[in-house]
Amino acid sequence: MQRIDPEHHDGTSDATPGGEPDKRRPGELGFAVILLAASLFLLWEAYGIAGFDKLSSAGAIPMAATLAMVVSALLVALRTGKLPIDRAETLLQDILPVRVILFAALLVGYGLLLRPLGFLPTSALFLIIAIKLLAHRGWGWTVAVSLLSLLVIWLIFRIVFSVLMPAGIVPEAEVVQYFRTLVSGGAK
Repeated sequence: MQRIDPEHHDGTSDATPGGEPDKRRPGELGFAVILLAASLFLLWEAYGIAGFDKLSSAGAIPMAATLAMVVSALLVALRTGKLPIDRAETLLQDILPVRVILFAALLVGYGLLLRPLGFLPTSALFLIIAIKLLAHRGWGWTVAVSLLSLLVIWLIFRIVFSVLMPAGIVPEAEVVQYFRTLVSGGAK
C-alpha cells in the first residue's frame, strides 16, 4: 500500500503538466536542458547523414525534424528557466524518489547482464529483486512468483512464438530440444 505524505500531497492527482502553471518543479529545468542537449546531438547526427547540400538530400528530413526539436526544446528551457521554483516540493521526495532511481539502475543492470548471463538468469534476478522491493513479502513467495512468472514468459515467447532469447550460461537450446524429442516420442 502506498503511503501519501500529507505534507507534500493531498492525495489528488497532479495532472497539470509541470505542476502549478506559474512555478517550476524541482528538476524541471535540468530535464529541459537535457532535452535541448539531446536535440542538438541528434541535429548534429542528422547533419552527418548528407550535410546540407540540397533539400532533396537524404539528411534533409531528419535535419528538419531535429531542428524543430532543437527550437522546441530551447523555447521550453527558456520558458522554464524564467519560472520561480516551487519550494513545496523536493526532487528526491516528490519528483524522482529513490525507488525510481533504484529501478532505473535495475533496468540498466538488466541490459548490461542480458548478453553475458542470458535471458533466463538475468530475468530471474531482475524479477526477484523487483518483486521483493515492490511486494515486501517473504523470500519464498518472492522467488516462487518470480520463477513462475519467468516460466510463463519463457513458454509464451520461446516455445509458442519461437522468439530467440540470449542464451548466455543456460544451455536453453539443448533443453528445448530435449523436451521436443520427449514430446515427439523420443529418438527412434
